[in-house]
Amino acid sequence: MHAKIDNMAKLAYLADSLERTCKYVFLVSAGDNFTGNPVVDMVADRGYPMIDLMNRCGFDASAIGNHEFDMGQERLNRRFKQARFPFLSCNTDASGAVLEQPKPYKVKRAGSGNRIVFLGVTQTGQNGVPDSHPDNLKGLKFSDPVSSAKAYAKLKDKYVLIALTHIGQEEDLQLAGEMPQLDVIIGGHSHDRLDTGITRNGVLVTQAGSGLKYVGKTFIRLSKGKVIFKKEEMIPMSALTKSDPKVMKLIDRYNDNEELKQVAGVAAAPLKGYSELGSMMCDAMAWAVNADIAFQNRGGIRISSLAQGDITLNDVFRLDPFGNKIVTLRMTVPEMESLICYAFNLEKNPDLEVAGMTYEVQQGPDGRCAGVTMKDRQGNPLDSSREYMVALNSYVASAYRFDHHDPGNVVNLTTSKALIDFLGKEKTVDYSGTTRVFVKPSGN
Repeated sequence: MHAKIDNMAKLAYLADSLERTCKYVFLVSAGDNFTGNPVVDMVADRGYPMIDLMNRCGFDASAIGNHEFDMGQERLNRRFKQARFPFLSCNTDASGAVLEQPKPYKVKRAGSGNRIVFLGVTQTGQNGVPDSHPDNLKGLKFSDPVSSAKAYAKLKDKYVLIALTHIGQEEDLQLAGEMPQLDVIIGGHSHDRLDTGITRNGVLVTQAGSGLKYVGKTFIRLSKGKVIFKKEEMIPMSALTKSDPKVMKLIDRYNDNEELKQVAGVAAAPLKGYSELGSMMCDAMAWAVNADIAFQNRGGIRISSLAQGDITLNDVFRLDPFGNKIVTLRMTVPEMESLICYAFNLEKNPDLEVAGMTYEVQQGPDGRCAGVTMKDRQGNPLDSSREYMVALNSYVASAYRFDHHDPGNVVNLTTSKALIDFLGKEKTVDYSGTTRVFVKPSGN
């Protein structure tokens, strides 16, 4: 849901309505309930509005997604205690961490003879940890999601077995292929919308997009404790006309945040896509710390566009909700190439937007980065004999693997504050048509 609360009154009404027609209804989340809405993420008790609303909607369980960790372990412990439902993960070991050990699964009863298990599974990235700032993961250990889930296959002997996964569609399908004991996978992380689900190896794999624009309705019929029928239906929230009035009143109260309505600057034209939004963010970082060059990862650009007109604080925090600080490093041209190539190879696509230069990735036959050409603002090649002052956000500096002789300096300034200050200085910005990152495919 990524803290998108506006449809939660509709969700509460929908859950109540289903309970009138179906004998047993369970409301669950596949994780990433937080990070993405300033009225949830930027309040004093960060994240609590989401827990409050989930409690009122009657949630029964949630997987732990990678963005659950964004608020830090102490805050997450408080959210766990406030929730009237469990956060589940079978592949998280918190024995050496501040975080309280999450339970791997939750058993729910559906009548006297039927019991359903919801098994939580948490995403891990290339570094073997969830995609969150490394500082938020200290002391935590994570095992492989698919292997960890398979260790619970014997639960099928007694229960209907449903995996609440936050690992993405590709890994969901892998899990289904390797664990036929599962009846259903309710997944998240990759933000796919599977309107009727995908059946793989007898397992129904479902996912309902992101931002609470859709709700997946998974219907299961049991006979003597065994699943005899299952289907998936996607419900668009835009099609629902009724809401729970008490939950709607609470949403209105949380949305009524005068501080977030303050205007930071003005967009002379709409800002669309990674290139335009990322270029603005990079320009702000470079200006704020007087850097020659700045990089911003696309995964940290959390909205797809900004409309022409006023840019409010709410807009800034929707764009950049993570609270990352700026890190400065002196870097050579080969070191910057190693950073760009590492980022590109994550998905075999451009990942880093930039300020202070343009760059072109030469793509090899395998789709990976085979080289980088970097040019300054005047179109001249960067000077290979000098070091450049480079600004990164602290997530990239900590989580990306790249060559750098300078350990870096953490500036006591967040990237979002840098953008607010930059907009205050510029007053009006126009990034229409801005493109600074290019790819030269193999063979061209």
